[in-house]
Amino acid sequence: MKTTAMPIPPPLPEPAEGFVPLATAALELHLALNLPGDSAAADRAELDALHAHLVSLHRLLDAHTIRTGPVAAAEADHLRAVRTRLWQAAEHLHAAFHTAPRPTTCRPPGAEAHRPGLREGPPWSAVCRRHLRTALRVRRQTPADLRDPFTGLVRH
Repeated sequence: MKTTAMPIPPPLPEPAEGFVPLATAALELHLALNLPGDSAAADRAELDALHAHLVSLHRLLDAHTIRTGPVAAAEADHLRAVRTRLWQAAEHLHAAFHTAPRPTTCRPPGAEAHRPGLREGPPWSAVCRRHLRTALRVRRQTPADLRDPFTGLVRH
């Protein structure tokens, strides 16, 4: 019986580098250009964009956490803690979005806006759809991880 050698798969492409530092530089530039020294509340568009950024960062850390777990348990433990804190930050940004002044009235929403079932229409409903999609992924984490206050202690 003749055996044939398994073909060698092509090498994996090098990971694209520079995108995360580019995103960091863009945030720093945004901070320098768009947020002068005077005090002003963040508007809903800014909070929506920050929420989108945090959710993307959460997905990136989630992927790194899943890949790192089998090969480096201590590192993965730290990444899990970061992933949890990013979700908590996204939750707070989502809440801040809904309490921020509306562009039409320039005033915070009243009590009627917080009634269950009362939804905001486009474009403001996008932040809720994004938040719910991410919440489905976050359910893999334990409730204790999501609700515990941050102590700075990570087990390994």
